[in-house]
Amino acid sequence: MPAPDLAPFHLAFPVDDIEAAETFYTSVIGCTVGRRSERWIDFNFFGHQVVAHLSDSSKNESVSLVDGDDVPVRHFGLVLDKANWSEIRTRIEKSKTDWLIAPKIRFQGQPGEQGTFFVRDPAGNALEFKYFEDLAQLFAP
Repeated sequence: MPAPDLAPFHLAFPVDDIEAAETFYTSVIGCTVGRRSERWIDFNFFGHQVVAHLSDSSKNESVSLVDGDDVPVRHFGLVLDKANWSEIRTRIEKSKTDWLIAPKIRFQGQPGEQGTFFVRDPAGNALEFKYFEDLAQLFAP
């Protein structure tokens, strides 16, 4: 179970187009913008600070098999409540963003059962959004 006073995390990630990143993270995901420069932009990612940095470096395309899906090894995301998860799912559907892994229930009937989906931002970064019916199962063995 997460700590009641969970500290915000900070994550920096590469993008190849700052404007496309801003449009995706604000219009599709619903983030707000903090500080910015010509080469980076801060987003309020549900209370966490994520920063898109302009980069021309190559992407890591490694995958790991998780409950029958090829999950991108390099990804980030959030554990939300079911209502917020459903809201973001609807925003993504309306934006016509392609699913990397379509919404599904993973580990059904097992410890850690969760709703999950994956999308890619315009730069190809993989994001996962999930919820647990029982958040106490977040770290279930």
